[in-house]
Amino acid sequence: MSVINVEGEAGVAAGLADVARRRFGAGARVIGLERLSGGASQELWSFDVETEGGRRPLILRRNPGGMTQREGASGMETEARLIELASAAGAPVPAVEQVCRPEDGLGRGYVMERVEGETIARRILRDAEYAQARPKLARQLGEAAARIHAVDVAAAGDLRVVTPQSSLEGSYAGYKGYGTPRPVVEWAFRWLREHLPPPPQRQTVVHGDMRNGNVIVGPDGLRAVLDWEVVHLGDPMEDLGWICVTSWRFGEVEKPAGGFGSREALFDGYAAVTGQPVDAARVRWWEVMGTLRWGMSCAMFGREFQSGDRSVEKAAIGRRASETAIDLLAILAPRGSYRHA
Repeated sequence: MSVINVEGEAGVAAGLADVARRRFGAGARVIGLERLSGGASQELWSFDVETEGGRRPLILRRNPGGMTQREGASGMETEARLIELASAAGAPVPAVEQVCRPEDGLGRGYVMERVEGETIARRILRDAEYAQARPKLARQLGEAAARIHAVDVAAAGDLRVVTPQSSLEGSYAGYKGYGTPRPVVEWAFRWLREHLPPPPQRQTVVHGDMRNGNVIVGPDGLRAVLDWEVVHLGDPMEDLGWICVTSWRFGEVEKPAGGFGSREALFDGYAAVTGQPVDAARVRWWEVMGTLRWGMSCAMFGREFQSGDRSVEKAAIGRRASETAIDLLAILAPRGSYRHA
């Protein structure tokens, strides 16, 4: 079978037409194809498939440029498999309809259900439409994380493994490679070394980027967890700590769980599913680590902008490196603001 040229919308439409006929029948038609602005590292395309039974709202997620894949990403096929496993475990995720084949000419990617709802954090946190959802979301995120962590590790396949030790060592090596020492960052690394937790009692599937901005929310609450690009095996408390990183509160600083609510609500939702209490000390360690890692990422974007990459997005993110330094001070200072709000 010949491979379709995927350059531009016409190529994507041709590839999706083959996928639609294979999945939904010979009479299936692709309509309303539109490239979405979301997806900083992957391409997202919205479209409907029209069949005799009606329309199906769908999303294509694929690597830009066809077969290339960003270093550290789990891979599109792995994403799709883990989403299906998470769905079987009861987690709120979009249904995967079809994984792309090489002959489709779409590169590495998959087609999934298009879940209606909002992903823009500031709207979720401020718009009246989501006023009834906001009080529920911290607990719902805890429940969703617990169900993701219940995925059968044996069925998850060959995933990279992240431990507190490897995360600390890898982050410090990256920091030293920057060549610019920062006192607050050095302090944070020292705190992380002094409080390094032992390996977790159980290793689970970890989403790796579960936070406000990577979820779909409706007026009724949490509808789906998105962006499985960095899924891995590791400490389940990593996901809870990442949810609480101050940057993902989007201005609602006094509501640690994604700007929605308290850590207690997040932890209660998690414990309600697992039947086990949350290790708050481990969560705090991962919150510090997450804050530090995001700050380093911001600094990296800032350096790339200063080196000549005039991306507005990189400039906007780069300036946030100083915000994460303030966040680290607030968490680690002897009379800092860290508390179970």
